[in-house]
Amino acid sequence: MDRSYRNVDERVGFEVIFTTMNKASRILVLSAAVVLITIVAAAMPIPGMAQREGERLILSGDLAYFFGPGKPLNCTLNNRYKRGDPVGFRMTAVNPATGKRDRRTQLVVHLTYGGKTIDLPMRDRQTEQQPEREFWVLKWVVPNDAPLGIVRYTVTAKDSEGRTGEWKPFDVEASQLTIVE
Repeated sequence: MDRSYRNVDERVGFEVIFTTMNKASRILVLSAAVVLITIVAAAMPIPGMAQREGERLILSGDLAYFFGPGKPLNCTLNNRYKRGDPVGFRMTAVNPATGKRDRRTQLVVHLTYGGKTIDLPMRDRQTEQQPEREFWVLKWVVPNDAPLGIVRYTVTAKDSEGRTGEWKPFDVEASQLTIVE
């Protein structure tokens, strides 16, 4: 039996013709088309639902002594500290689309030592007097009761647009923040 199905609305420019297909073949072809459309639709991103990799904030930073301006070793890079030493965390977070930082971005240092994790918010270091200081800082004084050894930490950021980022130091023991005698 030879059947043709034609679109009756001539404004729509398509027509489907099933002349030599039997009913089982038509069902198989239509099912395959539905599956293909479903796969393509599922692979497409939904706006606002997920953060694409190119939209994640880029974080970088270092550790330094924070003894205070004019003091010996102030702002000297280091990763080994004694109890009572001031550890300075310095970080920046950049929007990869613009290459710039947003001063409203919130950065938090997550320190894990002695079996507990503490979350410490950083502050924007840039001021009118020092506009070149385009980074965030946090001073953490190593507690007198802190156990000796490696202190694990990460830094997370979230900007005013909802983009996020995370920074972790290299997983090399010799370069980790370490409390020593």
